[in-house]
Amino acid sequence: MGEALNGLKRTMMCGEPREAHVGQKITLMGWVQRNRKLGGLDFIDLRDRTGIMQVVFGEEINAEAFEKAKSVKPEYCIAVTGEVVKRESVNENMPTGFVELKCESIKILSESETPPIIIKENLDTAEDIRLKYRYLDLRRPDMFKIFETRSKTTAAIRSYLDSHGFLDVETPVLGKSTPEGARDYLVPSRNYNGMFYALPQSPQLFKQLLMMSGFDKYYQIAKCFRDEDLRANRQPEFTQVDMELSFVEEDDVMEFNEGLIAHVFKEVAGVDVKLPIKRMTYKDAMEKYGSDKPDLRFGMEITDITADVKDMDFVVFKSAIEAGGSVRALCLKGGADLGRKPLDKLGEFVKTYKAKGLAWIQFKEDGIKSSISKFLTDEVTESIKETMNAENGDAVLIVADKNSVVFQSLGALRLHLAKEFDLIKDKNEFNFTWVTEFPLFEYSEEEGRYMACHHPFTAPMDEDLEYVESDPGRVRSKAYDLVLNGEELGGGSIRIHDTAVQERMLKALGFTHERAWESFGFLLQALKFGAPPHGGLAYGLDRMVMFLAGTENIKDVIAFPKNQNAYCYLSEAPNIADEKQLAELGISILPKENKKDEE
Repeated sequence: MGEALNGLKRTMMCGEPREAHVGQKITLMGWVQRNRKLGGLDFIDLRDRTGIMQVVFGEEINAEAFEKAKSVKPEYCIAVTGEVVKRESVNENMPTGFVELKCESIKILSESETPPIIIKENLDTAEDIRLKYRYLDLRRPDMFKIFETRSKTTAAIRSYLDSHGFLDVETPVLGKSTPEGARDYLVPSRNYNGMFYALPQSPQLFKQLLMMSGFDKYYQIAKCFRDEDLRANRQPEFTQVDMELSFVEEDDVMEFNEGLIAHVFKEVAGVDVKLPIKRMTYKDAMEKYGSDKPDLRFGMEITDITADVKDMDFVVFKSAIEAGGSVRALCLKGGADLGRKPLDKLGEFVKTYKAKGLAWIQFKEDGIKSSISKFLTDEVTESIKETMNAENGDAVLIVADKNSVVFQSLGALRLHLAKEFDLIKDKNEFNFTWVTEFPLFEYSEEEGRYMACHHPFTAPMDEDLEYVESDPGRVRSKAYDLVLNGEELGGGSIRIHDTAVQERMLKALGFTHERAWESFGFLLQALKFGAPPHGGLAYGLDRMVMFLAGTENIKDVIAFPKNQNAYCYLSEAPNIADEKQLAELGISILPKENKKDEE
């Protein structure tokens, strides 16, 4: 049974004692890291979130405390009082390693069973076990450091935004389900039988309404929810740093956020972000890197060689060009030494991105070796080599198809090669870029119609407005993403602030006038009352903390995350609801149809 504190106060954290405290009597409280015996003395390493302090027990120090310490095991929660003294055997690897505590009294506040995971840094334990016993996993020092970083990050963000006149305003969590975007999490209403609230995928509409309310500058660190199939580093609930500003254009939002990012990365990680951050259009990003979130820490740009091969008698190239596609390539330095087997593997890799295959040319000292050698003339080979800036010893890797497939497959191959051949030399580099002028619409083969590339409230470029109905694929938007090391750190846009333009946008997306007002009537109505030009941006806070904390797993930066199937091992959520609760909500559970049976 654990002892009560009975007025005992902690006077210092375990990681704080130093040589300057020698001779002081202090009280520490924390968890036992380990208990060991040496030369008639007992030593306990006592841990809290600030670090570890060595506590020494002995018959001559205090017989009662010495006897009591013998029963203490790892993860017991204890309080110890005694004098800080110099250590005879110094541990220079610990900040507290020059001193120890001579224990005069000990309270066992709580005993512990043998923990199912070891409380240590760099734990190599199955993720489901870590998540099930997350409260133990979070005791580990490296996890403390991550959440200290997260706390510093939110503090730095808040201080910067507060100092620039932004108001922190909370928006509703229970809202209306609207079409477009990912699947909503629905919450049934007890008062309105058969009706549902939706948890917010973002505060998008409400932050626009705040601009129409004259709030001018808003921000919120907001919880958001998306019921979607989870990929790596996605969670069903996540946190956004959300902001909106009135009377601004794209440059205003981007320039302000450059200042915010520079402040946060300097305060939290001591990193100087070089300003201004470079910019590239969506078109350039796709053509050079095959991605709207390019990783610029290494070169290997995609190069168009369509003009070099247009006269080749090779049906794969010919058919791609005739269908309006292109032939593009990457130059892999030192790739001439690759054998046939790894080259075939690269071919299989691009096929997973819908490419029909991968052609290659290896430039060796004694000539070329190529999968398409019988179609190559000396003139075409030399032209490709020159266009690709290839040298002897390099390999040129080629894909021919419609542009979307070429960009996607070569973009993925570029990242794959960077990993395989260790092309990113400085793993600690922070390489930022803005990507601008995204398409306003993207065509969905599955839906058979145009969808909003970002969301339906993004403003089109003024010069492209006339094509919204006649040629939607041509329309560029006033949208911008901030990309860091190949990941989208944040994204935003200038919003539509005119009712007529907003209705045109919704019509182009397939909404009738009636359905548009049924779904977004409260926004369309608000736009009629003097809406200011406005725009904003939202960061994924979890992703930002991943970069600042140096982890590649989003679950590391969320205190109590879900697994890849949106299940919580700790609380066992989701779970079955009580029949009485379901009856009050007017809900009955039907057996879920098996997709295999449908097929």
